[in-house]
Amino acid sequence: MCISPLLFFSFILSAFVGHGETAGDANAFSPRPADTTIFEGEGGSYRSWSSSNFPLLGEAKVGAGILVLHPHGFALPHYADSNKIGYVLQGSCSVGTVSSSASEEKVLRIREGDAIQLPNRLISWWFNGGDSDAIVVFIGETSKSQIPGEITYSSLTGTVGVFRGFSTEFISKAYNLSQDEANTLVTSQTGAVIVKLDEGIQIPQQQNDIGNFGEFVSTVATADKFLPLEQVGLSYRPVKLGKSAVFQPIYATDSVQVTYIVKGSGRVQFTGTNGEILLNATVQAGELFVVPPFLVAIGIADGEGIDYVSVITSSRPVIWHFSGSTSIWKAFSPVILQASLSTTPEFAQIFLGKDDMKHNSHALESRLDEL
Repeated sequence: MCISPLLFFSFILSAFVGHGETAGDANAFSPRPADTTIFEGEGGSYRSWSSSNFPLLGEAKVGAGILVLHPHGFALPHYADSNKIGYVLQGSCSVGTVSSSASEEKVLRIREGDAIQLPNRLISWWFNGGDSDAIVVFIGETSKSQIPGEITYSSLTGTVGVFRGFSTEFISKAYNLSQDEANTLVTSQTGAVIVKLDEGIQIPQQQNDIGNFGEFVSTVATADKFLPLEQVGLSYRPVKLGKSAVFQPIYATDSVQVTYIVKGSGRVQFTGTNGEILLNATVQAGELFVVPPFLVAIGIADGEGIDYVSVITSSRPVIWHFSGSTSIWKAFSPVILQASLSTTPEFAQIFLGKDDMKHNSHALESRLDEL
């Protein structure tokens, strides 16, 4: 899927930053790989970005993590304290979800390039029935989470599941079990978080009625086009840019933006309210970065191009573009544009004309890539 470079930074999850040390510290904005292993076992692993190592996440109230499911890996049923979007980076897997109003689970299969919206009210499990790893990156909004800047999960089962927190006396009374049966229930759960299932176990398959999960899977950016994104209060966009393509300059006014680099590399710059450069850095596969609102961001893909997925903490974001067909420069009258740029009328027209040429060139490249 190819998308105009104009949208690159319109979906980088912008974070609110004050006027203190963080706003002027370029290191605070530096792209970073996941730095904390939450769990690692035979069935797979989960790594995250720690808000203690990446304080901007906590200030922005956004968080992210990466799930790796090995073949036959099974992420036990769990829930999270944050609304989030999961984007499949590699492979495919089955996902089962249960909501508080549902009498049975919904099962769907997602594959590389798919996204799934996960409100915090959902309980889900994940299973990789394939022969290679399935990898999913999650980006969420953490304003109501236990730790701002981090997505915290609670398991229903396993050695860190809810049953481990209760005495067998309480369990036996709640489920009408004998003490021995309650003890068996608790002690039989020897795995944690992600386990590897035996090949003979038949995991439920995707239901036939695709409409059942239309509310979960989408490749549409905002709630204006895909209403269920309202459920998580987020928007997202996967983007693929060709070699040396420009990430057109934009800023967001009402929300926070985060981008995860799927493959390739590029260079990114942010400018602040006084025209100061806040970030001038290289981004590469596996790294995550955050752009605060009202900061103008621009970038350039390297020679091999770049793929990324971006999420923004509004289902209907307000984005201002500084170039291309929707550039704010085109809204100004010629006299105001000339006076503002302190240039001649002829040069002002050259400025707008070449911007149009560049935008049309990128649009053509995108259409050719799609073919």
